[in-house]
Amino acid sequence: MKFKPLLLIGIYISLILTFQTAYAQAIPPSSTISSLCVPGIYLEMSPNCSPIGPSSYLTEKAKSGISLPIQPIPGKPIDYSLNAVNYKYARVRTHNAPVYGSIEDAIKGNKKNAIRRIDSDFSYVSYIDETYIDGKRFYLIAPGEWMTANDVIRVSTPNFQGLEFIKTPPRPLGWVLTYLSPNPYVETKQTPGKEKDDYTGHYLKNHEVVWVFAVKEVNGNEWYQIGPDEWVPHNVVARVIPNPIPPSGVDQGRWIEINLYEQTIAVYDNYQLIFATIIASGMEPFWTQPGLFQIYKKLESTPMSGSFEPDRSDAYYLESVPWTMYYDGSRALHGAYWRANLGFPQSHGCVNMSLADSHWLFNWAKDGDYVYVWDPSGRTPVDPQVYTKGGA
Repeated sequence: MKFKPLLLIGIYISLILTFQTAYAQAIPPSSTISSLCVPGIYLEMSPNCSPIGPSSYLTEKAKSGISLPIQPIPGKPIDYSLNAVNYKYARVRTHNAPVYGSIEDAIKGNKKNAIRRIDSDFSYVSYIDETYIDGKRFYLIAPGEWMTANDVIRVSTPNFQGLEFIKTPPRPLGWVLTYLSPNPYVETKQTPGKEKDDYTGHYLKNHEVVWVFAVKEVNGNEWYQIGPDEWVPHNVVARVIPNPIPPSGVDQGRWIEINLYEQTIAVYDNYQLIFATIIASGMEPFWTQPGLFQIYKKLESTPMSGSFEPDRSDAYYLESVPWTMYYDGSRALHGAYWRANLGFPQSHGCVNMSLADSHWLFNWAKDGDYVYVWDPSGRTPVDPQVYTKGGA
């Protein structure tokens, strides 16, 4: 069926008139009309314009501490050359591994001629030279001390670097730790908690540095807001909370703060945050002891060994531990070349750091500098009777 042209024109005009009437009725009197504000943040109502649309969104985010565009973090990675050490390292992979007094004895492999043995199951040695003879590799771990490739295997050292700051950041920040996620990645959510399946499709890289704008607890678990409508669980971010006010007992403008809950370290000088990075502190029951201490000995390199269990099941033997700063008995800040990842408790009480980070701190620190260790969650025991002398 075909409509006549005049009938179509009539219907069209009728629709236009109906729409104009409805639109006119929806508009308030001219005295109440205000212009649309230029997109921006309006924390107070403007008498001259209406902050709706983009301005409403920007203002809402600003009230939660997020100003768009998000400003870059005022820090940069420390010098990569600080990763360098004068040693190469190897992991001891056999129990009661023999150390030979000559290359000839090492080639023969006669264990009865071993001058000593390394009997700790968790052991690393440093070596100063290696040689390859008749298809076999041998390592010179000290003058007159050789080990075979059957007993040790070379390891590479992690090259993580913390951040130096040109000024104290205005809010908390942190490093993403994908290896602490139940998945091999960290994906943000639009809302905190696990109730909604509202993942954003934004995947964060390992050790990516992010702002932390807010913290919200959902069902007993903390969530960190790292951007507009983007949340991640707290355990996949090692957070630093800038606080340039000295802890109680610190009578100067420089100190080191160790946050056991976040597994981070922050360094202050002249009441400003100048450096921060991730660490690995003592695992239960070898906690890193909370309290206020002072660095009393610095060593560019030192061996560490020990055991706390009667059966020596936790025995360790570590050669040439670099950039060591003792501050609480046998507990120290130091480089940990054997740690593939940081950001969670792993040690026997010491504060483990990457080689570059410990080198930076060693260069900055002086004997007598304060070391403030605390656990804002309150989970780490504070009773001194709980603690032994500590270890690596």
